[in-house]
Amino acid sequence: MGTKKKTTIKDIANVLGLTPSAVSKALNNHPRISDKTKAAVKQIAENLNYQPNHLASALRKGKSNLVGVIIPRNNSNFFSSVVENIEAVLNKEGYNIIISQSNESYKKECNSIDALLQIQVDGIIASMANETTDLDYYKKIKSKGIPLVLFDRGENELNVDYVGIDDYNTSQTIVNHLVNQGCKRIAHIAGFSTNRIYKNRIIGYKDAIKKYGLPLGEELIIESNLRIEDGRRIMKELLNLPNRPDAVYAAGDYAALGALQVLLEAGIKVPSEIALVGFSNEPFTSLTSPPISTVNQHSAKIGELAAEAFLNRINNPNQKVTLNKIILNAELIVRKSSNKKVF
Repeated sequence: MGTKKKTTIKDIANVLGLTPSAVSKALNNHPRISDKTKAAVKQIAENLNYQPNHLASALRKGKSNLVGVIIPRNNSNFFSSVVENIEAVLNKEGYNIIISQSNESYKKECNSIDALLQIQVDGIIASMANETTDLDYYKKIKSKGIPLVLFDRGENELNVDYVGIDDYNTSQTIVNHLVNQGCKRIAHIAGFSTNRIYKNRIIGYKDAIKKYGLPLGEELIIESNLRIEDGRRIMKELLNLPNRPDAVYAAGDYAALGALQVLLEAGIKVPSEIALVGFSNEPFTSLTSPPISTVNQHSAKIGELAAEAFLNRINNPNQKVTLNKIILNAELIVRKSSNKKVF
């Protein structure tokens, strides 16, 4: 069965005996075209199931009203909330978004950037994949003069607008909390230190551990992709240590969930034997038994501010707009998984 040919402006023009130019003007509500002709053109367009070519229109106008949004994964409530709020702000200003998921892959991220540039998006708002260490593709966006805004994960050397939280101080807050609960040997299930936000969380953790004079061995810091299976694997490694930890701080809630599963399967009491803290405030953290202590990263606010940073750039193309580096203070949510004092 052959593919059905798409209806063009020329097809509509042939039916009505008009020029393609007159049809185009009628579809775009040009004032020189009569209401009668406009109505006839729109009726035939509907009858023939005409779909306008937005890419061609963007090429003519030099503006697509599309914004690309690249996220590491879509199964995270944090990223879903950020995207939802980016879209809400941009829709009000006449923009639509195209969402692309890198799935933490550098190659997929590069392919996404190429695809978004090809369809001539007006800007890109992105959070980098865990695998990304080469910034050439992001520099490529900048070289084309397209507004680039990074959120959550981004690198300082790109010198672009950025919205995120204070990862260093948040790590210190988590360690302070665990020490106040009486924990003396705190392990860290970390993200990859090649990524700035996870590097800052590791440094904040290390500095707080040193401040309290607690053990800081290499075996207590294990980097990973922070998936459930990573949390499970690393928790088993920690339990097999000759001197196992009495607290675990995971840099992501999915890893914290995996760790909790292993602890419960091993019959270890949480938090009285091993306390646990995650990061990101995923919805499931309040539903586990015990509920997992975590960090609220203010995802809605990050989404709003990232969208506003893009609008600020696109609406002031000829002005030198001050670089936006917005760092929010995150909030530690203490639940039963780390609150020893309620037992």
